[in-house]
Amino acid sequence: MHPAFRLGVREALGAQAVAMAATFIAFGAAVHAAGFGLGWGLFSSGGIYGMAGQMVLLGARPGASAAAVAGSLMANARFLPMAASLAPLVRGRLAPLCVPFISITPWAAAMRRLPDLPAPDRPRWFIGFGVTVWTVGLVTTAIGHSIAGYLSPPVLRLLLMLNVLYFALLIAAGVARGGPWRASLAGAVVAPFALLLPEGVPPAWGLLGASLIGGTAAFLLRKRP
Repeated sequence: MHPAFRLGVREALGAQAVAMAATFIAFGAAVHAAGFGLGWGLFSSGGIYGMAGQMVLLGARPGASAAAVAGSLMANARFLPMAASLAPLVRGRLAPLCVPFISITPWAAAMRRLPDLPAPDRPRWFIGFGVTVWTVGLVTTAIGHSIAGYLSPPVLRLLLMLNVLYFALLIAAGVARGGPWRASLAGAVVAPFALLLPEGVPPAWGLLGASLIGGTAAFLLRKRP
């Protein structure tokens, strides 16, 4: 096992793993409450690997499979700019293996950690980190499905929000260290407008539009050499 891969595995088993575990436990319990089997939950966590898209698919009405799939894709469209921002940092023949593991937690950790690693070690670190938190998601989905009867709705809602809170704290810490404060500020200013959509427009479109507008504004306002 390459040292960079081991380092990624070790660094994944920290606060981010706890936050992800809480969220996927809540998802597993929600799958059970919706009447779906463990296999459905594991397939969703392993294949979609994005809680927003997983919840859209879980909450779809019977017979609305096409709309559910479209909504899930829109909810997880944020992974595309994440992949684009990682592309300059992760190069080489192992880079394609990193793509399936791009989600909020690995992306946030990678953007903070990869610049400090030698370029050849970056894909191995990301794969080690990504495989670890992906596995945590699968295992805790199964745990949540098995203990669903012991979790009250308020506890489930709290567990679902823990990973969001952790990600928000990561952004705040990055800004405090001189990180991309323009992007963070632009996103915070534009995000509330995502709630002002016409009736019938899926909320995922608002989030996608807000992120595009906020990110573009931050790009245009960046310091130029």
